[in-house]
Amino acid sequence: MWSIYSLLKPERKLAIYQPDMVNTELVDTTMQYVRKYHKIADFKLVNQNGDTITNANYEDKIYIADFFFTTCMTICPIMTDHMVKIQERIKNDPDVLLLSHTVMPRIDTVAQLKRYAEEKGVIDSKWNLVTGDKKQIYDLARKSYLAAKSEGDGGKYDMVHTENFVLVDKNRQIRGFYDGTNPEAIEELMQDLEVLKQEYKE
Repeated sequence: MWSIYSLLKPERKLAIYQPDMVNTELVDTTMQYVRKYHKIADFKLVNQNGDTITNANYEDKIYIADFFFTTCMTICPIMTDHMVKIQERIKNDPDVLLLSHTVMPRIDTVAQLKRYAEEKGVIDSKWNLVTGDKKQIYDLARKSYLAAKSEGDGGKYDMVHTENFVLVDKNRQIRGFYDGTNPEAIEELMQDLEVLKQEYKE
């Protein structure tokens, strides 16, 4: 009976998000009509330990990305607390990592990120808090992760503020967006993570 039921019930698959599938507010105008082959661009940033972090560090890994800054008093503390909870749940899973980009690299130096990481209990092998060139980070938010509502050029007065957590697969493709301030959305993310992991077992 079970085998018949399992044949009738199709396995849930996560969408592969392309820019044209996402709310246009979240997509850079240069990307809005892209319908296929969208991937997270190459990047080169520096983490809380002063180590250079590139896309190679995330090769063949599933990861969850977000954008924050250490002195934010509104949504970021809630988002970081949720990332800490996710870290606890994935800490023994070798296939899953976390990546948090500061949107205020001028303030969030390596030393500042290190202090913040220690305060929050970041496990270095699981979670990189990264800083670097502001334009690169802002281009990643807008053009790769499709996570920022504001337009801008990554200049001095440009500001990205987004509550989105982004689920990225082993092929650097976006598989889900979640409100990082909402506990229910975090549970949905964890469920989707299991669905995505199943994809690699088939």
